[in-house]
Amino acid sequence: MIKKAAEFARIAHEGEYRKGSRIPYIYHPMEVALLVAGMTRDRDVIAAAYLHDVLEDTPVTEGELEQAFGPRVLELVRFETEDKALSWRERKEHTICHLADAPPEARMLTLADKLSNMRATARDYLMMGDEVWLRFHEKAKTSHQWYAAGILKALSGMNSFPEYQEMERLYKMVFGA
Repeated sequence: MIKKAAEFARIAHEGEYRKGSRIPYIYHPMEVALLVAGMTRDRDVIAAAYLHDVLEDTPVTEGELEQAFGPRVLELVRFETEDKALSWRERKEHTICHLADAPPEARMLTLADKLSNMRATARDYLMMGDEVWLRFHEKAKTSHQWYAAGILKALSGMNSFPEYQEMERLYKMVFGA
């Protein structure tokens, strides 16, 4: 199932690149899956890590995802899927609030996704400084700091995980907090 999810995600994200780069997008779901695999051996959660952005960023439908991977994987992917009809702030507030009631598997998925994003941001921040924020739709560094702090607080029960500790270190490096 994990190999199937990796191939499904590769095809779904074909031709996409990470914001502000020429890095093929598939490297992000690959990294998220690797991080999740370090936290659990649950095949559904690892598969969902590969697939976590397909509903949000590709033409893949919920029906296609459920048919290919089942209702549990679909539910995990749904958890990570933002409603693009909402404003940036509304989407991020929803994510932070939703984590309070999230099952542990969904929290692992969120931690891995946000850590992967924070790694990319930290790497680019070291090279570009505050210009890194210009690549995002929401360009205010303070907004990104607020969101990352909210994620860390919402996931604070996972502070024994090395992935959480890395996220916290990168947050302090990027935001000086």
